[in-house]
Amino acid sequence: MNVNSFLLCKTPDVWCNQALQNLDVLLIDHANCEKKAASTALNLMYRHPEHTQLVLRLSKLAREELRHFEQVVAILKDRNITYAQISSSRYAGELRSDVRSHDPARLIDILIVSAIVEARSCERFSCLIDLLDSELAEFYASLLKSEARHFKVYLDFAHEVADGADISARIQHFLAKEQVLIESPDELFRFHSGSPV
Repeated sequence: MNVNSFLLCKTPDVWCNQALQNLDVLLIDHANCEKKAASTALNLMYRHPEHTQLVLRLSKLAREELRHFEQVVAILKDRNITYAQISSSRYAGELRSDVRSHDPARLIDILIVSAIVEARSCERFSCLIDLLDSELAEFYASLLKSEARHFKVYLDFAHEVADGADISARIQHFLAKEQVLIESPDELFRFHSGSPV
């Protein structure tokens, strides 16, 4: 399964246009997203040591996310953009609001949400490549493969933790919620924000 067949909608063109007008915010928030992605992987490693294969895979994934963070910060520096902590979009928090509170259901839901976030990142890189300057286009193209791999890691482990149980309804639930977040009006422009108003 590829990212575009997994997600229920494409990024609106209006978001891509907004990204070009707010490259500094896009890059700063992208750096923050990479840092949060590493943190998510590390948190799962600490909470679920009993899943040895998951922990080992997440260790590699966290290192890749931190490497991406370092690369984005280097691009910011080269462009004389000050790296700063900016407010988060509603995206991840809203997606996580329906995560169940008991394990293994909680872990399954977090893995599904993480897969969706990685898939959307991959889709956004793809839609920006043809619009950005050559340096950023080349960088985002280089990230496509790893983000698509991360999406698959999370989704595969969600199925593995479910141990044969059908989790398609949970996947569809979170995908439908994600579609609303991407397509509905959003006053705050960020890497994962909705349709700019």
